[in-house]
Amino acid sequence: MEYVFTLKYRLAPEDADLDAIVERLGEAGCDDATIGIGQPGRIALVFTREGPSAFGALISGLEDVKRAVPTASLVEAGPDFVGLTDVADVAGVSRQNMRKLMLSHPTDFPAPVHEGSASVWHLSDLLDWLVTRGGYDIAPDVFDVAKSAKQINLVKAARQIEPRVNRQIERLVA
Repeated sequence: MEYVFTLKYRLAPEDADLDAIVERLGEAGCDDATIGIGQPGRIALVFTREGPSAFGALISGLEDVKRAVPTASLVEAGPDFVGLTDVADVAGVSRQNMRKLMLSHPTDFPAPVHEGSASVWHLSDLLDWLVTRGGYDIAPDVFDVAKSAKQINLVKAARQIEPRVNRQIERLVA
């Protein structure tokens, strides 16, 4: 099956030759990705990759990039972090419809990862919620990629937790 996903990286200072990086990425198997090099010190790859599963496709993309640019640091795998407009696009509804659903289901609508003037959710949480409600045509491959991207981002974030802090707060955040 074919999966579409994005991998965003921060480049090391010694990786300043973007033409060389693009060439190395192609040689490493990332020829199925559109490479964005607009922001200084960053690179983003939008893959359309065949794989046995969404997770397998994401992992192979991560491996290929690591092989080509070993000093690059993963910033985010996506699609994962989204606003209401993003999820509305995936679900085929309007942003206003998503906002209405959020406001009319305050107790069971998924909690955002960040709440503020621009709230952010994990896409897979919102898609899962929509699927359980029924009536939404969510492509299984999109849902699988979103779940896999979330897991990769959670593992990446968890690596930053100090073991002492983890033990202290683990029982409090259930």
